[in-house]
Amino acid sequence: MNPLDKTRRPAVPRPAGTEPPALVVGVHLVLLDGDTVLLGRRHNTAYADGLWHLPAGHMEPGETVTRSMTREAREELGILIAEADLTLAHTLHHLDADDGRSRLQLFFLPARYDGQVRNVEPHKCDALRWWPLVGLPADTVPYTRHALGEIARGNALSTVGWPT
Repeated sequence: MNPLDKTRRPAVPRPAGTEPPALVVGVHLVLLDGDTVLLGRRHNTAYADGLWHLPAGHMEPGETVTRSMTREAREELGILIAEADLTLAHTLHHLDADDGRSRLQLFFLPARYDGQVRNVEPHKCDALRWWPLVGLPADTVPYTRHALGEIARGNALSTVGWPT
């Protein structure tokens, strides 16, 4: 018998103050063109203004991770991606030093997309540019640089910001 087929045990109440941690889930689009990757320079946002970052956003209630990624691609870049055309390239468990929150950052590669890449949110992104993967700008969001390096090395999972 498969252990996953067994009947679940009744839930045991948790002692006060031991709830599982709330986890913020971010989705990131890794658009590649040969040896280059598309980055946008953040502008007028609550995070990392002036730094280069992948097109990204957060899951909204009721969304799957793939639906969230396709929505963000449409909202930020004006491109259409089918959920089935997304491949999870990297998962980063990030402890944010700014707010102490645990974040799960998911990085997706699209097999294809429809439309022309354009800056649909100039009020949040003051530039889009293709950068060489081996020559990212110094002012790239640190965890973005880390994740792109891990993807290039073929690593599916990493952590950043956690005590060693």
